[in-house]
Amino acid sequence: MFKGLGGMGDMAKMMKAAKDMQEKMGQLQAELDSIVVTGEAGAGLVQARATAKGELTGLSIDPSILQASEKEVVEDLILAAIKDTQAKAKDRQADEQKRLLREMGLPENMDLPV
Repeated sequence: MFKGLGGMGDMAKMMKAAKDMQEKMGQLQAELDSIVVTGEAGAGLVQARATAKGELTGLSIDPSILQASEKEVVEDLILAAIKDTQAKAKDRQADEQKRLLREMGLPENMDLPV
């Protein structure tokens, strides 16, 4: 009649593991806000900065390319720098998530909401 009670310890362990994972995910979210990645285009003439979450935080344009006749080129370089930054942010976020999963002894390819 009380055979099922042995599983209660396992359930408590699972609940603690879930809580630990939730806390570590919260820490990861905070870390991703503080990690800055930089993307560039035009051999560094345009640079964009973002958090590892992909939130753009800055843009730097070399003044030598700011000429009215080069407007379309500058716009293309800005878009390219932003896309490069977003790709780097996504990669960094994935790397940090894999690191967290490794530290927790879980498979690196486990899909977690970030």
